[in-house]
Amino acid sequence: MSIDTNNESFEVAARRSLELESDLQANPERFRMLTGDRPTGPLHIGHLFGTLLNRVRMQDLGVDVFVLIADYQTITDRDAPAQIRGDVLGLVADYLAVGIDPERATIFAHSQIAELNQLMLPFLSLVGVGELQRNPTVKAEFAANGGPSMNALMFTYPVHQAADILFCRANVVPVGRDQLPHLELARQIARRFNDRYIPGKPYFPEPTALLSSAPLVLGLDGHKMSKSRSNAISLSMDEDQTARFVQGARTDSERRITFDPVHRPEVSNLLLITSLCNGVPPEMIAEEIGEDGSEELKIRLAEALNERLRPIRHRRRDLLEDPAHLGALLARGNERARNIATSTLNHVLESMHMRY
Repeated sequence: MSIDTNNESFEVAARRSLELESDLQANPERFRMLTGDRPTGPLHIGHLFGTLLNRVRMQDLGVDVFVLIADYQTITDRDAPAQIRGDVLGLVADYLAVGIDPERATIFAHSQIAELNQLMLPFLSLVGVGELQRNPTVKAEFAANGGPSMNALMFTYPVHQAADILFCRANVVPVGRDQLPHLELARQIARRFNDRYIPGKPYFPEPTALLSSAPLVLGLDGHKMSKSRSNAISLSMDEDQTARFVQGARTDSERRITFDPVHRPEVSNLLLITSLCNGVPPEMIAEEIGEDGSEELKIRLAEALNERLRPIRHRRRDLLEDPAHLGALLARGNERARNIATSTLNHVLESMHMRY
């Protein structure tokens, strides 16, 4: 039975996630985590507070962290741009700048791991067309882009994600609620492969969702933070750009500042971002600002953002001055990922009696 986002199935995933968090704290060495991003431009503060800092936390606990640069996934909905190499190296710089350590984490690009992508073929044989059609991401893309005109890579996107997860036999995948159906398909593929080819001797683990506990950070226009909406503070902005961007943030007509996410979402979002930057509860920040209004709130937000991001930005600029070093670090991560993918593919072929 596949997991969707109804309340019952979400509760099951939430219970698993709580148990997993406890296990990660007690026995981090038992776990391998797969996570990643598409290289479509600089990462922003939504990424920082939503995923990047958690990757550093897992790394520091002692979890074996794999960070995927999902460059093939960019061509599901766009052409590969000429600047893709710069975008990829920019992601490497973002990762290192926030504290991901290439000595303790594996950063790799999946277009460079042929053995990983070869796993797509046997995995596709384990999935029905109807299952892919019911996947929420595929359904949304099918509806938004004229149905049959959707390309086949987007249609098989969930299976590609499964290959990304299972090639290294990851048993932890941080996700949001909307990604649970993707992870459930990866769990099903692992289970079906084990049952079909090596019954009683499971090779692929069924990865468990680590549901994010980070608060949802909206863009400065009150909508979902997104690079494509131009409503996000990116890690690559300088301090003046940040201050100007914050000045254009949406608030409301009430002068007194209060933290009320239900009735005042835009103001509350700015308070939340300020809180995430300086560690002061949003209610306390609101009380301090009081009748000084949204102008004072924006001043405090810009100051908090620039203070929090200053060391990250300095480190990022230094890293980008040496692209050869970034390329070498990525190549080293690619090599480790490729070695693991080769071992996995060999095991898969042997299990399928295709080693001639």
